Amino acid sequence: MPMKDVSLNFRADRLDVAGLARVGGIIKGKTALQKYERLMQDSCRQEADLGDEFAVNWQAKGELRNMAGNTAQTWLHLQADAKIPQICQRCLAEVDTKLDVDRSYRFVADEATASALDDSCEEDLLVLSREFNLSELIEDELLMALPLVPMHEICPEQPKMAVIDADFEQQLQEKPNPFAALEALKSKKQP
Repeated sequence: MPMKDVSLNFRADRLDVAGLARVGGIIKGKTALQKYERLMQDSCRQEADLGDEFAVNWQAKGELRNMAGNTAQTWLHLQADAKIPQICQRCLAEVDTKLDVDRSYRFVADEATASALDDSCEEDLLVLSREFNLSELIEDELLMALPLVPMHEICPEQPKMAVIDADFEQQLQEKPNPFAALEALKSKKQP
């Protein structure tokens, strides 16, 4: 059965997950990166410097899946992608880090059920709510997708690996050696 776009009937910041699953719907959107405050802390650019190319594209599909015992379980499948400008830790130039999220979540009635099932389930469990904040989930998943060390695959410029620069070396050569003066005094005293 094809999924129908019900974006107009549901809101990402107060999502009725069970309702979305009942209708077998899909909601999608494009949100400016600036709307994700915690994600912006990893950006090397200011909010005003970010254009449409740094938007977060996302979609969420709700569905009911029959499990053991013919009980219907509420599931949500999230896909999101974005790119965020960061500083390459190798060459210290800006790098656009691409982020991709593709995960499914099973919803349970309460925290106690989630805790009890957490160790025995492979899937991610979340607590069912009539006002689930999908925007926060999107931001959480994108934050977890960030690399520990942002880097270009191939840096546009080779990073300088030298510890000392040429100017410093030249100053060292021009500076007189203090022991040279002692050597001159020593050689004058000896006949």
